[in-house]
Amino acid sequence: MSKITLLDGGMGRELERSGAPFRQPEWSALALIEAPETVQRVHEGYIKAGAQVITTNSYALVPFHIGETRFRSDGARLADLAGKMARQAAETAPGVRVAGSLPPVFGSYQPELFDAAVAQDYLSVLVTGLKPYVDLWLAETQSSLEEASAAAKAIEGSGKPLWISFTLRDDVDPEAMPEPQLRSGQSVREAALLAQSLGAEALLFNCSRPEVMGAALDAARSAAPGLPLGVYANAFDDSQDQDGAANEVVSSIRADLDPPHYCGWAQGWAAKGASIVGGCCGIGTEHIHHLAAHLDHAESA
Repeated sequence: MSKITLLDGGMGRELERSGAPFRQPEWSALALIEAPETVQRVHEGYIKAGAQVITTNSYALVPFHIGETRFRSDGARLADLAGKMARQAAETAPGVRVAGSLPPVFGSYQPELFDAAVAQDYLSVLVTGLKPYVDLWLAETQSSLEEASAAAKAIEGSGKPLWISFTLRDDVDPEAMPEPQLRSGQSVREAALLAQSLGAEALLFNCSRPEVMGAALDAARSAAPGLPLGVYANAFDDSQDQDGAANEVVSSIRADLDPPHYCGWAQGWAAKGASIVGGCCGIGTEHIHHLAAHLDHAESA
């Protein structure tokens, strides 16, 4: 079993819990706009909990969340600020790396809205703003092969490695599906082969229920042996396929995913070959602290 690299947890809920400005549709972008110091404090909290990789608070810096007008006027500045807040936090501890979050620019869990003609326009703003501060790119919560391919294209020539993280269909029992699927209906096998062909340094699965992650790891490992794998699940009560798009509701959080129970899932993922583990929405600093205490994690790079 490989030593685990520890990611941070979810940004939005941790901001909300800390008392930072937080609401839909802006989600985690609101704190960056109104109180950026709270973003740096959350980053620092995850580092103190044991995170070895922290992710920039750029997930909601897209028109889907902040509106087209604000994105055009402030998107570049806010992306730069998100990168700066993460880098300043990382400098408080040796070896902590910063991952530049590249979100699904047309909204989470909505692969049908993807527009290749516009994607590079949006992604280029994020890449330009974040590039001076990040050590790697994290294309996260990707619902389709097309979204991931666009992210890979956007970072070409940046000289920084790419991690691709897909969100999975989790509205049905994984045993009821012939094979694990992305929210687009495309297979995890196809996603693993794509990540490999794009030269991704790692393939991850995030923002889905813990119950579907094990089967996805098995499928990915079978399709692309040797490709580093990772998981950071969410703690939502319901599948996001049922609960609505990311800026429509503030989903409720499961009561059965306290730090020890989440760590139990993480230990299972590690046994299936995951070498990168963290948390997504609803997984906070206390969860990461518990993972740091109970998983065999690597020294910071």
